[in-house]
Amino acid sequence: MAVDRLERINSLLRREIAEALPRIFLSDERIDASCVTILDVSTAPNLRNATVTVSIFNHPEEHSVYLHRLVKAAPELQRLINRDCKMKFTPKLRFVITDSLEKGDHVLDVLNHLDIPE
Repeated sequence: MAVDRLERINSLLRREIAEALPRIFLSDERIDASCVTILDVSTAPNLRNATVTVSIFNHPEEHSVYLHRLVKAAPELQRLINRDCKMKFTPKLRFVITDSLEKGDHVLDVLNHLDIPE
């Protein structure tokens, strides 16, 4: 399978998941959907599995709650993807949480507070 096709599938899945998450999290008041960012989707060449990289901003102590809710929402997300996208296979979603946005925010904060003589 061409790499270009996989890249298009990854971006399509990323967009579909990002659009569906607020609707799915709407019923759960413990989850702040605005803090969840879909950073990347990496689909296997056989289109059977996809790893979704997620960042949860400002809630480091609640990562397990968010991850549990994402795993619980995976079948619903797969159903929505299957409904909205015509694909031969709807990939099984696996979620991975990263703290790269928080690290980047910390670096920017440190740079903003440096005392640089002019």
